[in-house]
Amino acid sequence: MMRNRRTFFRHIAAALVVAAAFGSSPARADQGFQNWINNFYATAAKNGISQATYRKAFAGVKTPDPAVLEKAAYQPEFKHKIWEYVDARVNPYTKRIGQEMAAKHARTLNALERHYGVDKSILLAIWSMESNYGAILQKDDRLHYVPRALATLAYADSRRSKFAKTQLIAALKILQSGDITPRELTGSWAGAMGHTQFIPTSYLLYAVDADGNGHRDIWNSVPDALATAANLLRKNGWRPGETWGYEVVPPANGAKYSGQTKTLGQWAALGFARPGGKGFSNPKMRAELKLPGGGNGPGFLMTKNFFVIKRYNASDSYALGVGLLADQIAGYAGMQQRWPRPDGSLDISEKFELQNRLKELGYYDGEVDGNFGSGSKAAIQAFQNQNGLAPDGEPTQHLLRALRR
Repeated sequence: MMRNRRTFFRHIAAALVVAAAFGSSPARADQGFQNWINNFYATAAKNGISQATYRKAFAGVKTPDPAVLEKAAYQPEFKHKIWEYVDARVNPYTKRIGQEMAAKHARTLNALERHYGVDKSILLAIWSMESNYGAILQKDDRLHYVPRALATLAYADSRRSKFAKTQLIAALKILQSGDITPRELTGSWAGAMGHTQFIPTSYLLYAVDADGNGHRDIWNSVPDALATAANLLRKNGWRPGETWGYEVVPPANGAKYSGQTKTLGQWAALGFARPGGKGFSNPKMRAELKLPGGGNGPGFLMTKNFFVIKRYNASDSYALGVGLLADQIAGYAGMQQRWPRPDGSLDISEKFELQNRLKELGYYDGEVDGNFGSGSKAAIQAFQNQNGLAPDGEPTQHLLRALRR
């Protein structure tokens, strides 16, 4: 029996997304792909996959997933500036939803914090960063049938073939375990699955049945998904009761110490101070200096737990985003210093103000989330056109001043 109506609709959405993989599409079979699937069974069998599981996994899968190949081919080489990355993930919207989820799932989060020693706000921040608190699981264009997606990459993407084969074997093991049905085994184009976006090999290492129903279900069970994330962090050395790091104001010559590790007491002696004059609670704790915005930006002293977060995702920007959002969800103040943004650009509070003003004036009807996609840019252009401004669609200080007037 379905747990509730929302679970029912998730099942329906997932079924629609993978319908083509199970024979409801009239697409003609790709013989080369079919041969690859048939030949790969020998490898699967050596890894303990039964014929029954293999047949079930690929029943009706006739062609590669074209959307997977399209997404794999479109991987932008450019990098966002750190403030653009953080703005998109740490803002009043993600904080508000995180605090709502903290209240909604308080019993689960408190139990997980006691059991694993991982701060519940860190788990909420990871949930936000990975799937927008599960919202991406409701978007059909973000979901792919995992065995088909991974088989597509193994067959047609030489750069990712080795990775895809390893993950495909792991996905087949998940299916064989009975934790999830084929129609529910959905994920990203590269196989990241569920609320907390675990790839299949990581699922096998860390997945937890936290709700006690006999299945490790990170797709439909929030307790299972958050417990799985907590288990990963704990098994990779999370230190209970310790912070991920501290924002600091570097001294004039501070940039030369970037990447060095010292005790917090030693950093303080060199002139690195927390905004507002706060001290360090444990001066003997060791921390590494990071200057993600360059020598003219704020500094961060990263403790052991920051590097444990990086075991989830190896990006410094990701781990910083998790830490900053976790602090805000927990009720602490956000960053006190400004990023070294280009002249005329907006900080995150100003981005929200701009969207709110466009909404109040009837130009914008989307979510006020600080992200400027096509809807926000169209609203900006409409305002600019009606007020004698160059319709470039860009959110700037000049535009905000015009809206304030």
